[in-house]
Amino acid sequence: MHESLPTERKEFEVKLDLAPDSLRALKTIPLLRAQNGTPRRRTEISVYFDTDDHKPRKKGLMLRVRRVGRRYIQTIKANGHSVPLERDEWEAEIAGREPDLRLAEGTALEPLMTKKLRRQLKPLFETRVRRTVYPLGDDKSAIALAVDQGTIDTGMRSVPLCEVELELERGTAAELFEVARELAEALSARIGVKSKSERGYEIIDNKQELPAKAARIDLPAAATTRDAFKIIGLTCLKQVIDNEPALIKGDPEGVHQMRVGLRRLRAAMSLFAALLYDPQTVTIKAELKWLAGELGPAREFEVLVQRVAPMKRRRRRWRGMPSLSHEISEQRDAALKRAQDAVKSARFRSLTFDLTAWLQTGQWSNPQDDLVRDLGDLPIAVYAAEQLTRRWRKVRKKGKAFGKLDARSRHKLRIQTKKLRYAAEFFASLFSNKRMVNRRKRFLAALERLQDGLDDLNDIAVHEKHIAAMGVHHRRSNPSRAFAAGLLTGREDARTEAAIAAANEAYLDLTKIKRFWR
Repeated sequence: MHESLPTERKEFEVKLDLAPDSLRALKTIPLLRAQNGTPRRRTEISVYFDTDDHKPRKKGLMLRVRRVGRRYIQTIKANGHSVPLERDEWEAEIAGREPDLRLAEGTALEPLMTKKLRRQLKPLFETRVRRTVYPLGDDKSAIALAVDQGTIDTGMRSVPLCEVELELERGTAAELFEVARELAEALSARIGVKSKSERGYEIIDNKQELPAKAARIDLPAAATTRDAFKIIGLTCLKQVIDNEPALIKGDPEGVHQMRVGLRRLRAAMSLFAALLYDPQTVTIKAELKWLAGELGPAREFEVLVQRVAPMKRRRRRWRGMPSLSHEISEQRDAALKRAQDAVKSARFRSLTFDLTAWLQTGQWSNPQDDLVRDLGDLPIAVYAAEQLTRRWRKVRKKGKAFGKLDARSRHKLRIQTKKLRYAAEFFASLFSNKRMVNRRKRFLAALERLQDGLDDLNDIAVHEKHIAAMGVHHRRSNPSRAFAAGLLTGREDARTEAAIAAANEAYLDLTKIKRFWR
């Protein structure tokens, strides 16, 4: 067997996750029934290599050797600037089951290939799948549709796998999404944003169904404003989707982190609003607002439960407090179920699929308006500096009169503060010299303290609203519970002055820090 030189290509694929029972519906899909080609079936065993400290993985790299029949194919993949659906790939046929690291030359893995790393590389996990490939295409386009059923095995644990991959071989991404949409609807499948290697590492790290925090965003300096929005949007969407298992399991942090991903995505759409003038965007915004409304109460009541729990222990003799605490817990449970039902629904499946397609191929990405097109072609560093300046001026202007703001105005400042913070995080990689990094750290620390204070004020207002509603409802039927609600509302209101002082102090500190984007 002769080794071949690695060939580089840009991989673009859409992945769908589904239950094995759903595959029976494949035969009924008109798209597949219309194809004349015979499906190809084969068994693939893929072994993934890394070091004990996962150094290549931390750099966004994957090294795999796949056996297909008697052939061994070595593959190196690199995540493309945080975009889940696009990866650079180098593939070569090798002589055996061990990686041939000479073929890492000219790939993204080459800079890591020290003697020490070569010694430390070892197999970490493997996938065993029965793959069925359906060739789809015509004179204009070609798509490889692969159905994978099998397992991911770490040696200690084995997890089942069932997914559909659609890889674009020829044609446009829009055509790929049209096919994917037909399959997703017919199979009740969900858009998948995790590769097999990501799942393998989750098993090793015992992080399946755990909440996922926001990932760092790496914007290339040469990116256009349009490119940057796609990268940022897809990364935020991935956080939303990654928290689906934790939320469905009932983990409060899963609810919180999905809401964070959702807020970041909506903030990104606000930051890049000048690019987003089209009917598709209007529909997407409406659906995101729906999802935010379904998730919000679960988080609100969870925070309220955490506030009431220690008070319940300290104030056992308060008349009506046990009953009120029980009702708040019931409200929390009902709100969590509402959030779970939303995420399990066909509407959520459609939303996440539509978002993925919209971010990749939506009308916004190919505008007809010359001014919008020119703005999208602007270097992202220029646009980022303009947006940061604009957002900072809004926060600074409203914050000057912080002590005189009413609850409504403080809420507006809170929203502006979050948008500024998210913008600073989105654009961080564009301002990376030592002076800028130091300033950014101080700026974000003060901004986070300001946001914490404003969030606390918002929680107080929300808690008072929920508690007051419970007290009014039971004013006649259960006076002691209404009394406890009144006392609890008073204790929440008593926190307002301290929260205002903390937020104002953070704001004053923020104004003393030089802007890092200059």
